Amino acid sequence: MRIALTSGLTRKQVANDLGVGMSTLKKWITAHRDTDLVSKEDLELAKENDRLRREVLPLKKEREILKKATQFFAGLKQ
Repeated sequence: MRIALTSGLTRKQVANDLGVGMSTLKKWITAHRDTDLVSKEDLELAKENDRLRREVLPLKKEREILKKATQFFAGLKQ
């Protein structure tokens, strides 16, 4: 269940993608953690991915606003 722990997707998204219920996914994650297959490095990478995703979201929104402003002001010049 490394994908559920490191992909940055919500547990619900992972469960839907795999076609399983949330309770099944939670059991798999618990079993996976118990076997200690997830290394500290994997967890650190997952945390870093989450942090970067949170950073990127406002930047994407700002870019969209700037695109719209550019289109608006380009239309005024005509």
